Amino acid sequence: MALVTGAGRGIGCARPSHSSKPAPNCGSLRVRAMTSSEPPPRSTPRRVRAAFLVAQAAAQKMLEAPERKTRGGTIVNMSSQMGHVGAVNRSVYCLTKHALEGLTKAMALELAAHGIRVVSIASTFVETPMTKPMMARPDFAQWVRERIPAGRVGQPEDVVAAVVFAASPAASLMTGTSLVVDGGWTAQ
Repeated sequence: MALVTGAGRGIGCARPSHSSKPAPNCGSLRVRAMTSSEPPPRSTPRRVRAAFLVAQAAAQKMLEAPERKTRGGTIVNMSSQMGHVGAVNRSVYCLTKHALEGLTKAMALELAAHGIRVVSIASTFVETPMTKPMMARPDFAQWVRERIPAGRVGQPEDVVAAVVFAASPAASLMTGTSLVVDGGWTAQ
C-alpha cells in the first residue's frame, strides 16, 4: 500500500494517540500515465505535481512486484472534504483537492487491470498541529463546527481507521472513489 499525503503538515504529520511514531509522509498529487515514467507538465501546481509523482512511483514499484497479480496493491490519496465542495477563502486548497479527486479516478481506471486499487480519503478538519492555530480563532472554530452535523472536528484516529479500511481486503471492490470522513459536512 502507498499512502500519499499533502506533505509534512496537517494529517501528514498527525499520528494516532496510541502510536509513538509519526505517520509516514509521502508527498502531494496530479496527472500523466501512471504506468510510464513521464512527469506531469511543469505548469501543474506543485502540490498536485508532487502527489502525482509519488503515486506514479508507488504504482511502478507495485507493477514490478512479482506477486502483485495475486496480492494486488492499493494507493490511498489523502484528499479533503474540500475536494467535493467549495468554500470561501479556500479556492487554491479546493483546486488542489479537486485535482486529487480527479486524479484518483483516472489512476483507478489506468491501474485496475493491473490489480491495483486507488482510493482517496476525504476528511473534514482534523485536530493536527496545522489546524490548531486556525481552530484557536473562536470565529473560525465556530464556522467549522456549525458545518459538521456530527458536532466535532476529526481526530487522527478517524482518518487512520478510514485508511486501514480502504487498504484492507474488506474494501477490495473499492477503486476510483473517495471515502468521505467529514461528520456530514458534504451531505448538506
